[in-house]
Amino acid sequence: MGFIRNRYYLLVTIPFALFISSCSANLFSQSNTLSNVTEQKSVSAEEQKGKSEANAEIAIPSNSDQNNNNPETIKTDAAKVEQVIVVEAPPVSDVANLNTPENEEENAGVAEAVTEDDEEEEITYDVPIVVNNSVEGHIEYFKTKGRDKLELWLSRSGRYIPMMKEILKDMELPEDLVYLALIESGFNPNAYSRARAAGPWQFIKSTGKRYKLKLDWWIDERRDPKKSTIAAATYLNDLYNMFGSWDLAMASYNGGEGRVQRAILRSKSDDFWKLKKTRLLKAETKNYVPKYMAATIIAKNPEVHGFDIKYLEPIQYEEVIIPESTDLRVIAKCAGVSYEEIKELNPELRRWITPPNVDSYTLKIPAGTKEIFLENYEKMPTDQKVLWERHLVKKGETLYSIAKHYRVTVADLKKINLLSKKERVSEGTYILIPIAPNSGKASIKVASSPILKEEKNTVYYRIRKGDTLWKISKKYNVSIASIKEWNDIDSARNIKAGNRLKLIVDTDDL
Repeated sequence: MGFIRNRYYLLVTIPFALFISSCSANLFSQSNTLSNVTEQKSVSAEEQKGKSEANAEIAIPSNSDQNNNNPETIKTDAAKVEQVIVVEAPPVSDVANLNTPENEEENAGVAEAVTEDDEEEEITYDVPIVVNNSVEGHIEYFKTKGRDKLELWLSRSGRYIPMMKEILKDMELPEDLVYLALIESGFNPNAYSRARAAGPWQFIKSTGKRYKLKLDWWIDERRDPKKSTIAAATYLNDLYNMFGSWDLAMASYNGGEGRVQRAILRSKSDDFWKLKKTRLLKAETKNYVPKYMAATIIAKNPEVHGFDIKYLEPIQYEEVIIPESTDLRVIAKCAGVSYEEIKELNPELRRWITPPNVDSYTLKIPAGTKEIFLENYEKMPTDQKVLWERHLVKKGETLYSIAKHYRVTVADLKKINLLSKKERVSEGTYILIPIAPNSGKASIKVASSPILKEEKNTVYYRIRKGDTLWKISKKYNVSIASIKEWNDIDSARNIKAGNRLKLIVDTDDL
């Protein structure tokens, strides 16, 4: 029993002792933890106080501090100040590394754009403009190597910007888009690129036709400053609606909307500056947008960038309707101006006459000359409104030899004389050669009808409203079959008012 009683005592006493020991240890640990926390709070409070005092000394030094010359105090305060600077502000090199953006051009652009606005508060842009490394590079180019060109372009811009901006405004588009014509052509209506783009907005043939710019042997409306601006504005508006961004719209204007669409799909990004870093766009297109931005920044405030531009006067003109094909030299004489003035106002005319394949043509003449022009033009005989040279085909001559002699093309001669592609000229027949202004072979003062008094003459009759082949055949004493043969006509229904017919008639029937 004693053994059992002692065993029972051990079983109860030992666990109880262990329990009491554990509780004491926990209480001792908690006491130490509380003590440590209290000490940490105390130290933290002292450090915070020290920082506050140090900051106070930096921000607003008191008179007592300034007069304190104790070396130990100065050393201690300097240590505190140095510690605060190290903790609160990393070294400049580290800051630069930390702030270097992954897409450097975009973020740099935003920062620089703010600086630009601060310097030039009066300059505003209605197309988003940024200034990044690429744009700054183009600005530097225009101020150095490209300086002469940009000065010429800006000088010429004075003639066309007012009219072009008015068109953009009427079409509710940003007026700053006008500076695309600056980098496209330098505002030169006669500009022609290696890609066969023409005019101030550099339309290629297919895009020009898509936007209703007429192009044929007589006329190229891509060169018409007014009509091409309307077409360019329409095209840019379509591109903006397609991409929702002027950056991408301008890139598409240069590189084609198809290429930009493919680049967006492949890169899965519609940010131009990100696309610029890929190989999905041509180098020319990548540089097109920053080049535009650089040119726009300079053009809107050239003096700030060291340019002193002498702008040409805006073009001023009146429009007149020319009812029949007329030599521009005749028009110039009737208006009392030079041929060069008429040609400059109408750069879309590819020849020196108004198109003969239309019923009428709206022509621009210098402002203030409309009244005198109309008065003189009405007095001008019809047969003197186009200057021609009549060439009698001699034995052995061909269209090629004749074209070479008069410095024109075979195609020109065929179109002017209504010859078919395979048709040849025969000995003894006449063909008409329009006299170019620089040929020196004709004078308006002695201009006369292109018809010579010979036994047989080739003449060209302009079809009037109500004319039929029967009436024309009777008037000139020729057969309807002959008229059809001379003009390659299958049916009388093919003739239209305003068109010309080739007729070979006897002198007595003229």
